[in-house]
Amino acid sequence: MDLTYSAAELAFQSEVRAFLDAELPPELADKVRTGAELTKQDMDRWHAILNARGWLAATWPREFGGTGWTPVERHIFEEECCRACAPRIVPFGLNMLGPVLIKFGTAEQQADCLPRILDGRDWWCQGYSEPGAGSDLASLRTRADRDGDSYIVNGQKTWTTLGQYANRIFCLVRTATGGKPQAGISFLLIDLDARGIEMRPIRLIAGGHEVSEVVFTAARGRAANLVGAENQGWTIAKYLLTHERTNIAGVGFSIQAFEQLRAFARQPRADGTRLVDEPLFAAKLAEIEIDLEAMKITNLRMLDRARKTGAPGPESSMLKIKGTVIRQALSDLARQALGPAAATFPADALADNAALVPPDQPTNAARYFNNRKLSIFGGSNEIQRNILARELLGL
Repeated sequence: MDLTYSAAELAFQSEVRAFLDAELPPELADKVRTGAELTKQDMDRWHAILNARGWLAATWPREFGGTGWTPVERHIFEEECCRACAPRIVPFGLNMLGPVLIKFGTAEQQADCLPRILDGRDWWCQGYSEPGAGSDLASLRTRADRDGDSYIVNGQKTWTTLGQYANRIFCLVRTATGGKPQAGISFLLIDLDARGIEMRPIRLIAGGHEVSEVVFTAARGRAANLVGAENQGWTIAKYLLTHERTNIAGVGFSIQAFEQLRAFARQPRADGTRLVDEPLFAAKLAEIEIDLEAMKITNLRMLDRARKTGAPGPESSMLKIKGTVIRQALSDLARQALGPAAATFPADALADNAALVPPDQPTNAARYFNNRKLSIFGGSNEIQRNILARELLGL
């Protein structure tokens, strides 16, 4: 594969940069740059700006309202957005459910859901993990029993990212028992305003509320919102997870974090020395840079495969492993670079010593702790290594 951008791709890169210069609100970029928490209004605002330009659904075909971009164009767009500190595109509706409905959904489901994802009327969250069923997702116990034109749902989902903002959830539910556990799982869309559904916040170590648990008590989901055939949800789940794992790799986020860290390390300290000139630190920074360049190439290969086959292959597990390891290494090295100043968190603790911390790093400790989850969610890295051994090496 040719790793140099063509003239058309360079022109597209310039177009993206011009768009970001003109349309990205500076206050949103400042929030992203400093690690401040984005509100739902912030995310909706950026969502609407991209949708107005027709640049929101980068992974969808044009006939469904997507961009129709090539893998390289998607890579360029993600990279430039991260460089500009644009808010991330919330992935659950656009990059996870959207591709599932385009491949497995009925025409009615596509006509109902896809436009509402694009214009922001629906905010989706994911109902996969449960207490006792995370990496071993096939052991999930949330049940959905058919009752006329509905399913009655009982059970619990956990680690539901941004669930407090959502009005709909796509869930894996058990619709049959007996045989292999994977054989009795279905994929169901549920409205969160239905009776019998409770969203409970989970507070994280940094004090934020990023995730929730969802409890279903005789809640009803419409049978018409079953995606695919009953008891065939595991096939859909695997398809969705390859998209999720590719997103988790976060190539653009790592590029942004690396450039911020390198810029900080090049700044003269009080004694005139620079951190980047210290051999041990420079070696660690160089190692991350080499790994990051290799991951960028791997990401392009995965996108190219998805273009040809319709979905990333098992190699997406490799991207997930390496991407999360790099992001954790970056936040760890940033913590080392800041020294004692990295311990001043939460951010309001900086009132008396803000000068110790560069303006783009006031929440470094919170980032460091939050990034520890990256190698666990979306299927732990240990599980991803098992997938690679089985699917690619035949072990």
